[in-house]
Amino acid sequence: MNDIINPAQWSENVIIADADFVDKVTFDLTVNFERMLMRRVPKADLARWIDCIALDGGIREGENEVQVVLIHNKENTELENFTPAHYKEELDGKAFKDHLGEFSINTYPVEELVSKADFIAEAAQIACSQKEVKRVMVVPDDEETYAKVRHALKRIDDEGKRITLFAMQPMEGGNFRQEILGYSLMSALGINGEEIK
Repeated sequence: MNDIINPAQWSENVIIADADFVDKVTFDLTVNFERMLMRRVPKADLARWIDCIALDGGIREGENEVQVVLIHNKENTELENFTPAHYKEELDGKAFKDHLGEFSINTYPVEELVSKADFIAEAAQIACSQKEVKRVMVVPDDEETYAKVRHALKRIDDEGKRITLFAMQPMEGGNFRQEILGYSLMSALGINGEEIK
C-alpha cells in the first residue's frame, strides 16, 4: 500500500478524506436543510469544500501547494452529492488553483486486501511522517476509523506539524486538533448562517 499513497514528492499540505463518508453526510445535510429552508439545495461545490477544509486546517491565502487524497469504496465511481463528481474522469490527477494556492487531487479506490479504516489510518501516518509535510487534514468515517487514525498519530512527532481531524461532533482527543465537518459542507452547499437563524 505504501507505493499507492507515496507520491514522488509530498506537498507541505495534505488533505486525506473518506470520500464516501463526506458524500453521505452531504446527502443527509441536503435533505435536512431542504426541509428546514423550504428550498432546493444544489449539489455541493467540491472546490469550495476543499478550500474550507484547508482554511480549517490552518492554510492561509498564498501560493500554497495542497495534495488532496480522496479514498473511496471500489464500487463507487463518483460522488453523488458534489460537482465535479466522477473520480476517474473529473477528479483523479486533476488540479485547481485559487487564492489559497494549487490543489492537486488524487482518488484511491480501496481494494479488498485492506479495510478503508486501515487505509486511511496508514495514509495519515505516512503523510504525517514526511518531514516536508507541515499540515495534514484528515476526514475519517466512523468512530472506528477515527480511533485507528488517533492511534496511528500517537507515534507522530507533532513538533512543527499541524494535524487536524474532522468529525460531525467532538470526539476523543489526541495528538491533533479537531474541527466540525458540517460547517465546511454547509458552505459548499451554499447555506449561510443567516438562513438558519
